[in-house]
Amino acid sequence: MDYFIIAVVTLAGLYFHWWLYVRIRRWTDRDLALSLGGDDKDKRDYMLQRLQQARSEGIKRRDLPRWLERAADDYRRD
Repeated sequence: MDYFIIAVVTLAGLYFHWWLYVRIRRWTDRDLALSLGGDDKDKRDYMLQRLQQARSEGIKRRDLPRWLERAADDYRRD
């Protein structure tokens, strides 16, 4: 019974850390997109849409800042 409790608590802890890691990554990605949007509400909404597009296209996280910067530069040019 002791091993069962240890296993459950360990798995719960690992799941919590994974969940927290994923949430923090999403928050930082969203913060990056919003910061590139500046004070313009329409541009911020546009950048959040581009972030969703990047996620759906499978843009790697290391390439995301450059990808979003290009999207910010293309704003109002479409």
